[in-house]
Amino acid sequence: MAVDYFFEPGLGHGLAHDPMNSIIAPRPIGWISSVSNSGQVNLAPYSFFNLFNYQPPIIGFASTAWKDSVQNIQQTGEFCWNLVNRSLVNAMNQTSASVAPEVNEFELAGLTMLPSKLIRAPQVAASPVRFECKLTQLFPLNTASGKQLDTWMVLGEVIGVHIDPKLLKDGVFDTLAADPVLRGGGPGDYYALSAAQKFTLQRPKI
Repeated sequence: MAVDYFFEPGLGHGLAHDPMNSIIAPRPIGWISSVSNSGQVNLAPYSFFNLFNYQPPIIGFASTAWKDSVQNIQQTGEFCWNLVNRSLVNAMNQTSASVAPEVNEFELAGLTMLPSKLIRAPQVAASPVRFECKLTQLFPLNTASGKQLDTWMVLGEVIGVHIDPKLLKDGVFDTLAADPVLRGGGPGDYYALSAAQKFTLQRPKI
């Protein structure tokens, strides 16, 4: 039996790159648009993102440090998620740049803003799927010992969904046709889907 490569994260991993975000991968990207009380727009990608509840649908993302997105969402209680597909991946990467709060990342990345129907935060017009969300919880993460971290969990209820009709096939959302970009590990690894990777597995009936 092979000996495991074992490490305690608190003592360091001893590798060229932290393996945690390579192991928990690929991950959907939380491309979050928000707006401050004063009207300053922000757009930023978060790779620690997912869906956490069916009904009502609740999505969430974690932000390492108190960033502009978190500040805006705390102020207004709302945000929008925009799906990143292959055609938008370079623009998404541009919006990951660390810039001053007054910089509009839509303009920085050459993206068109689209007004939302139910919230103030704008949407990425070119994104094929967008979720309008209301904040449900915003809280810091803690360690097992109870120490508060400067990492903030943002959860929001999806109150409005926009889907490009071309992605609906006989009433079923076609994930492959959406061509989503997924975050891998390492300094800059991303993944895409292909038909060859798809398989179907039904839950057992007891």
